[in-house]
Amino acid sequence: MLKKKLLVVALASVFAAPAMADDFTPSSNVSLVSDYLYRGISQTGALPALQGGFDLAHASGLYAGVWGSSISWVSDAGLANSAGVELDTYAGYKGAAADIGYDVGFLRYNYPGSYVSGVTKPDTNEIYGALSYSIVTAKFSYALGDTFGAPDSKGTTYAELNAAYAIPDTGITVAGHVGAQTYKGSSAKYTAFIAAGTPSYTDYKLSVTKDFSGYVAGLAFSSTDASAYYTSVTAQAKKLGKGTAVLSLSRAF
Repeated sequence: MLKKKLLVVALASVFAAPAMADDFTPSSNVSLVSDYLYRGISQTGALPALQGGFDLAHASGLYAGVWGSSISWVSDAGLANSAGVELDTYAGYKGAAADIGYDVGFLRYNYPGSYVSGVTKPDTNEIYGALSYSIVTAKFSYALGDTFGAPDSKGTTYAELNAAYAIPDTGITVAGHVGAQTYKGSSAKYTAFIAAGTPSYTDYKLSVTKDFSGYVAGLAFSSTDASAYYTSVTAQAKKLGKGTAVLSLSRAF
C-alpha cells in the first residue's frame, strides 16, 4: 500500500512539473548606451557601457532577476584598485487593484572588485514600492544601510515620478521623469568626490524610443541640479551630473 501511495505521489509530481513550469516566464535583455546614467549621475565618466539582464516572473506576480553593466566610477573615484562591473540582484511582487498597479521589492547593488583599505564599499541594499495609474508611475526607494559608498547614510531615499506614453501604431514611446535623491546621516558623503555642496539633488529626464522589429533605439536628455560634490577626482574632474544626451540600443528576448 505504501509503495502504491509513493508511486501516485511521484506520478502526480511528474505531471504537475510542466504545469508549474508554465507559470514561470523567463526574459532577458541587452543594451548598449553612450553613457550609463543612474538617477542622473554618470556611472562611466561619460563613456559608453554594455548592459544586460535576466528576469524570471511567476504568474502569481512574484519576480526575481539579475542585471549588470560596465562602470568606471568606483575605480575613477579611488575607492577600488579595480571594480569595473555593477551587478544588481532583485526580487519583488507586482499586481493590480482595480486600475491601480503596485510593485514592491528588494534590490541589492553589487560592485565586485579589489578595494582600497578603509573605504566604505558602495554595495547598497534598498527596498522600494511603486504605484501606477494609466501612464504615470510614482516610486519610492529606501536605503537599508550605507548608500553607494557614503558612510552613515542609512535612510537615504529616492522619490521619483515617471510618465510614459506609447503613440499608437508607431512603435514610438515618449517619456518623462523627475526624481529626488535625499541623503541622510551626519557624514553622508563619498570619500571619492570633491566635498563641495550637498550630496542631495534632483534629476530630470525626457526620452523617446522607437521599436524597430524588436530592436529599440532611444534618445534621452538628462540633467540634474547636483553640486560639485558629484565631480570625479580622478576622471579628469568631470561633472558627473551635468546635462547630457544619451543614445541607446536595446533588445529584449
